[in-house]
Amino acid sequence: MKKHGKKLIFSAIIRAMKIYLTLFLLISSLFPPATAYSWYPRPMGDSIVAEDNLAPIVGRNMPFVIGKDDTLVELAYRSGIGYLSLTRANPGVDPWLPPQGKTIILPYSAILPTKPKPGIVINLAEFRLYYFWKEGGHFRARIYPIGIGQEGWDTPLGNFSVISKAKDPVWVVPESIQKERPDQPTVVPPGPDNPLGGYWIGLSAKGYGIHGTSKPLGVGRRVSHGCIRLYPKDIRDLFSRVAQGTPVTITYQPAKVGVRDNKLWVEIHPNERDETASVANVILKYKALLEWPEKINWPMVWREIDNPSGIPLVISRGKDPQ
Repeated sequence: MKKHGKKLIFSAIIRAMKIYLTLFLLISSLFPPATAYSWYPRPMGDSIVAEDNLAPIVGRNMPFVIGKDDTLVELAYRSGIGYLSLTRANPGVDPWLPPQGKTIILPYSAILPTKPKPGIVINLAEFRLYYFWKEGGHFRARIYPIGIGQEGWDTPLGNFSVISKAKDPVWVVPESIQKERPDQPTVVPPGPDNPLGGYWIGLSAKGYGIHGTSKPLGVGRRVSHGCIRLYPKDIRDLFSRVAQGTPVTITYQPAKVGVRDNKLWVEIHPNERDETASVANVILKYKALLEWPEKINWPMVWREIDNPSGIPLVISRGKDPQ
C-alpha cells in the first residue's frame, strides 16, 4: 500500500509538471521572441549586436503572474524595469491593486535607438539608457531603466562625454534647487539621505550627471532636476564599466523601427516632449519602413500611436526565402 501510495504521489507530481510546462510554453508563445541581452541584474547574457543592422531588436518580454501582495509599483523595482514602461505595457491594470492571478508582461524587449557604437545612448522618450561596448569582435548591449528630468527641469539633449566619476559622492546643492527648497541643506554628505545615491558619473553638460538614488521607486518616471537616475544596483554596474571620456548621446526618440527574422517591427512611446514632431512623421522617416516590400499593417501602427505600449510589435512579415 505504501509503495502504491508513493507511486500515485509521484504520478501526480509528473502530471502537474507537464501541465505547468504546457502552460508556460503556451504563455511564452504569446510574447515576441528576441535574442538574450543583459538588463542587470537579470540572469541573461549581454546581447551580441550585428553592426550592419541599424536597429536590431534585443531582449525577451516575459510573462509574470500577479501574486497576492504584488503591486506594479514595487514589481517595477523588483524586476529592474522602469515604472512607466511596466504600466504602459499593461494598460488597464491598476498599479496599486492588480488582480491576483492575472498574467502581465514584463517588457524586457527593445529596438535599439541607434546603430551600435562604443559608449552610452540615453533615449529619454523610453526612459532607458543603453551601454554599448565591443568584445570578442562583436558589439554588446546592456540596458538600464532610468528616471529623467521633470517638467521644467528637462534633461538636455545632445552629445556629451563622461568627465568625472565618484563613489559615495557629496551633493553640493545647486542654487536653483536651494531657491526651490530654502530649508534644504547646501551640502548633503554620503549616506541614505543623499539623492545621488552611492555613485556619480559626471557629464560634460555642466551640472548634469548619471547617478543612483535614495528613492528607487522614482526610476522610470520624470522625477529629477535634469539628471539621469538609475536603480542602486544598476548604477553600481554601470559605474564599473564606464571610464572618463566615454561618449554619451542623449536623444528623444518616441518611435523606432527595426527588422529581424524577416519581419518589420515598430516600437512606439508617448511623445511628451517634442510637440513639433508627430510620432507618425517620425515613423515615416525610417528607411527600413519606406523600403519594406511587403504589405504593412497600418491599422495596427495607428492604434499603437494612439495608445503606445512601448513594446516591439510585428507590423509586417517578409516572404519566406525560396
